[in-house]
Amino acid sequence: MTLPRRPRILLGVAALAVLLALALALSLAVGSNSLPLGAVLEVLRGGGSPEAAYVVNELRIPRTAAGLAAGAALGVAGALIQAFTRNPLADPGILGVNAGAAFAVAAGVAFLGMREVSALLWLAFAGALAVTVAVYLIGSSGRGAADPIRLTLAGVALGAVFSGLTTGMTLSDPDAFDRMRSWNAGSLLGRGFEVLLPVLPFIALGLLAAAWLAPGLNALALGDDVARSQGAGVAGIRLGVVAAVTLLAGAATALAGPIAFVGLMVPHVARWVIGVDQRAIIAVSALLAPVVLLLSDVLGRVLIAPAEIPVGVVTAFVGAPVLIALARRRKASTLS
Repeated sequence: MTLPRRPRILLGVAALAVLLALALALSLAVGSNSLPLGAVLEVLRGGGSPEAAYVVNELRIPRTAAGLAAGAALGVAGALIQAFTRNPLADPGILGVNAGAAFAVAAGVAFLGMREVSALLWLAFAGALAVTVAVYLIGSSGRGAADPIRLTLAGVALGAVFSGLTTGMTLSDPDAFDRMRSWNAGSLLGRGFEVLLPVLPFIALGLLAAAWLAPGLNALALGDDVARSQGAGVAGIRLGVVAAVTLLAGAATALAGPIAFVGLMVPHVARWVIGVDQRAIIAVSALLAPVVLLLSDVLGRVLIAPAEIPVGVVTAFVGAPVLIALARRRKASTLS
């Protein structure tokens, strides 16, 4: 028997809240120096041994917070871009956001000698913003207003160009880019509050914008003419989505590097579970994406312990087969 839509959504959100709590607990407890959950709780209450307090407070709480923020940003950005382009295979990188961030970081390392994560953070965000503005200007040039197809083509083209330039700079001076390898693979290692706090306002603003845009995206899914007849400002919604995706994907990329498959896979799962209402998809994506990212990070810590696999590599291995399975389901592969 199929549950009615609203109880199904509420049940799904409750289940995701439990999964998120489990992912948070595992992220705080599991690693090369694993701790019992009792020891973690003791530290959180202000007690525990000095070693346990250092591991939890200085290493794992900031890393978990970074995973929570980056995951929510990537999941919601993916939901927005799929609704915006009406393409279930779209992800935040389709607008060139990841490529722009990586190019700016590579340029800072190559030409300015930058090495500190805090400085590279702002370069990554500036690069993501600059490329998205360029994509929008190119996509809106010529006759007519910007539309999803033109913006997508502009994003793919600019992304390819900047990816090639980044690869060329990286290969020209491997020693200078040694510290960039972890960021370029997508990693939460060493992402403390000094890295998280500067981008947190941008993520919060992007999430608020996504919630505000969701009803308009529902109208836009019916077609531009129907959306206009319902009083939706089509041009404003599209511009708002581009701005929100830039804030969310740019901040997440600056924080953790280019992490693949999360923004592509999570909205698929949300759509499969709760239907095509963008308000519900965005809410579920904001909860499910951190679960995927945190559990992938935990898996990366233990697979080859005491060494680690970057979370971006784990999400690619986990996400590819899941996405293939979902794509084979007609309901999960359609936006309507």
